[in-house]
Amino acid sequence: MRDTHGDVVKVALGPMKATLVSHPDLVEDILVTRNKLWRKDHYLRNSLRPILGEGLLSSEGDFWRRQRRLAQPAFHRERIANYGAIMVEQSEKLAAVWRDGEERDLHADMMRLTLEIVARALFGANVDEHATDVGEAVHAILVHVSDPLELFLPFLKRFPMPRRRLFKRAIERLDAIIYGLIEQRRKRDADSNDLLSMLLQARDEDGSRMSDVQLRDECMTVFLAGHETTALALSWTWHLLSKHPHVREKLEAELDAVTAPDISKLRYTQHVVSEALRLYPPAWSMGREALEDLELGGYRIRRGENVWFCPWSIQSDRRWFDDPEQFKPERWENDLHKRLHRYAYFPFGGGPRLCIGQSFAQMEAVLILATLARRFRAKVLEEPTPDPSVTLRPKRGVRARLSRRVNAIAITA
Repeated sequence: MRDTHGDVVKVALGPMKATLVSHPDLVEDILVTRNKLWRKDHYLRNSLRPILGEGLLSSEGDFWRRQRRLAQPAFHRERIANYGAIMVEQSEKLAAVWRDGEERDLHADMMRLTLEIVARALFGANVDEHATDVGEAVHAILVHVSDPLELFLPFLKRFPMPRRRLFKRAIERLDAIIYGLIEQRRKRDADSNDLLSMLLQARDEDGSRMSDVQLRDECMTVFLAGHETTALALSWTWHLLSKHPHVREKLEAELDAVTAPDISKLRYTQHVVSEALRLYPPAWSMGREALEDLELGGYRIRRGENVWFCPWSIQSDRRWFDDPEQFKPERWENDLHKRLHRYAYFPFGGGPRLCIGQSFAQMEAVLILATLARRFRAKVLEEPTPDPSVTLRPKRGVRARLSRRVNAIAITA
């Protein structure tokens, strides 16, 4: 639609009308310049709020600002650096399980690994026993919220359909895990530097603390969004490395030359992750709803109308990237980030609603990739198909055959 009709396109999807925006200037106008004229889009508010409640991803206004202020200290750069040891340690445990010549679903492995890292780093807990439950619950939720019939025909929500029952049970299973983590921490009654401890102890300017429901909403948002997006980025990275052996060899050369998880020395590894996020952004599409009538790019947007902007499309636009369909980590050398328009590349969103866990996720992806790719290569056996659900998932996972690298040296935390 962008190539055929331009940077602002009015679209109709069943009874829903929306405007697709594909120019970085207009995205910046929405997310930064006039961000107070917008709220989260219809889809997020109606499909994800039943899961996330009033967490950072879905809340609005003064309530969101309060919650962001209370959660922000857990994501300061100095604190995030302390999580690196957990990321490497858990990655080494997975590497110890992998075997030369075996076939595995790397997407399932990355989901389990990032879930454990988030649980340990941000909640101080071990959730190995819950990994299968979480995976099944997330799948049931995504199947439900991605159903176009309920999205465009909301009256169907009144009927007790089987998919809705599975959705309700999935939320109940996740609630049991989250409330269990909160109760576990309260019983331990020990100070910690992780997110859950900070949220339990945090007081607002008026001295009030978060209610259990507020704690649940924030923990659910971080628990789900904080592990799935990084897992997806890594799943697509393994796929791209398998297709581009020259990139994999250059990556391995850097990893062989670095003996400690020093992010500053893993420059090419960072470029590989950045390029994977460009081609396969987990948050592939974002949206806002207008709070009043306004003009955008010369077009009239009426109050209540939804506007969508798609990193998947904008980050593959030849106006901003040479050979945009090609996997070229080298493009990020010489500080391409600084030379690009800020909203030609925005896998973590932007403006005041920039993902609070961006630094955590970027460091996590680099350290996991460095730890595992140093020890193993993966040959993807079947081209994964992108499934544009809430996030950009690989349909049927990423099946791959592992091969152990000869004389590989493990990273030491």
